[in-house]
Amino acid sequence: MSRLIPHPGLSALLVMVWMVMVNDLTFGTLFLGLVAGLAVPLFTAAWWPGRPHVRFLPGIAYCGLVIGDIILANFQVAAIILFKPTHDLRPAWLTIPLDLATPEAITVFAGTISLTPGTVSADVSACGRYLLVHALHAPDPAGEVAKVKARYETRLTRIFV
Repeated sequence: MSRLIPHPGLSALLVMVWMVMVNDLTFGTLFLGLVAGLAVPLFTAAWWPGRPHVRFLPGIAYCGLVIGDIILANFQVAAIILFKPTHDLRPAWLTIPLDLATPEAITVFAGTISLTPGTVSADVSACGRYLLVHALHAPDPAGEVAKVKARYETRLTRIFV
C-alpha cells in the first residue's frame, strides 16, 4: 500500500487544497483532486529518500496549540504596542539550541516561531544545532528559550519520529 500511496498525509492535503481552490463540491472536482492527490506524491516519491515518519494525531493537536498561541500572542503584542512605553521594551536575540534533527522538523519549528506574533526566526546555524530568533519583548531571554523549547520543540520531537 505504501508504494501506491507513499505520502498519505500529503495526498489528503492536496485533495483538500484542490477542493478549496476550485470552490466546487461535485464528483468531478473531487475525482480530479483525488487524481492529483495520488499522482503528485507517487511521481515525486523518488526525490524524498529519507523522509521522516510524521505522527498524525499529535500533529493535529500541535496545530490546535499553535493556532491558540497565535490568537493569544496577537492580543499580547497589541497590548505591548498600545500600552507599553517604548523605553520599557526589552527586545532580544535568542539562540535556541535544537534537539530536533530532521530539516522538516526544524522548518516546522522555525515556522511556528515566525507565525507567532512578537517573534521571528532569523537563521539556523551552519551546524544545524541552533536557531536564531528575535523577540519583540523578552525581559528574561533564558526563560523565553526554555518556554519555546518546552512548548513547541518537545511536541515536535513526538510528531517527527
